[in-house]
Amino acid sequence: MFFNKNSCFEAENRKRKYKKPFELHSYYFTFNFLNPILLKDTFKHKGLRQQLVKVLIDKGINDDAVLKAISVIPRHLFMDSSFLDHAYQDKAFPIGADQTISQPYTVAFQSELLQVKKGDKILEIGTGSGYQAAVLCELGAKLYSIERQQELFKKTSKFLPKLGYRPKKLIFGDGYKGLAEEAPFDGIIVTAGAPFVPKPLLSQLKVGGRLVIPVGNEVQVMTLIIRKGSKEFEKHELGDFRFVPLLENKN
Repeated sequence: MFFNKNSCFEAENRKRKYKKPFELHSYYFTFNFLNPILLKDTFKHKGLRQQLVKVLIDKGINDDAVLKAISVIPRHLFMDSSFLDHAYQDKAFPIGADQTISQPYTVAFQSELLQVKKGDKILEIGTGSGYQAAVLCELGAKLYSIERQQELFKKTSKFLPKLGYRPKKLIFGDGYKGLAEEAPFDGIIVTAGAPFVPKPLLSQLKVGGRLVIPVGNEVQVMTLIIRKGSKEFEKHELGDFRFVPLLENKN
């Protein structure tokens, strides 16, 4: 685990008895995302994460920063306790409110496409469990994240700080509208399937910025859009994925 004062990860353990950053996750007890039971991150969990990293490398993920983030974030704490034994399988799992925590490969793939640099201003559409947000924090992003499900928004807003992750802003709102008051962004990532690319998201990208969004209905095509000029965009389609739908309005 590394600490980055300029990102949304803050060294909460300065106030604690633990002095080494990695000990925060080795011995720090916290409530898991969905259940009020105390859990901890063990050496077994660390070993399982290393195995997961090897799976992701075999599937083509090669960004060292992304792989490091996956290797240190305790994914099991973001999941219902009934799925704990499966937390480090490369699979998606339900987290409530008809939403899921994405497959690790999908998280890594989208993060790699975003090409986050330390200090980049990133907008995430669909906070969900907060796992993708944690990855973005580890990459050094100044993160703004929108969640439209009130239930998940409340849980994640309380849960992420318990692990030391503090986005610049967590917003309960409609992701289709983006976050105009904080634009422009170096990158925007959408973590649910959109039937089309919302125009506000395009307008909120910096020139040179990247939008990563799965587009489609039953099956989505992972789409990368790079802003080349004020009205010029470059589009890349990068394979089929399955996401829960990106819904409008707040719930």
